[in-house]
Amino acid sequence: MIANNLTPHEPTHPGEILREEIEYRGISQTRLANEIGLKVSLLNELINGKRDFTIEYALMIEAALGIDADFWINLQNNYNKARAKRDKSLMARLANIRRVAAVL
Repeated sequence: MIANNLTPHEPTHPGEILREEIEYRGISQTRLANEIGLKVSLLNELINGKRDFTIEYALMIEAALGIDADFWINLQNNYNKARAKRDKSLMARLANIRRVAAVL
């Protein structure tokens, strides 16, 4: 197995990274939520992976923490892609599409 092909057992939601970052900086969820104008419950949902990072949320976090919005969006996209690849029904559909497309 090639090291570059390794995938984590569970994909990492960007909220996990955000949680670690604000803990490292000593910032509470309440303080960050107030600073960026979100309800604490909404920020908590982001941090706990119950809500996706949108471009708007990523830009708010960028403004507050100085971490580029593209970083958060890329993490979210990678998370979504990894979750989709774990969907056996979707993978079966894709395999069928590839078989059909191969004869076109």
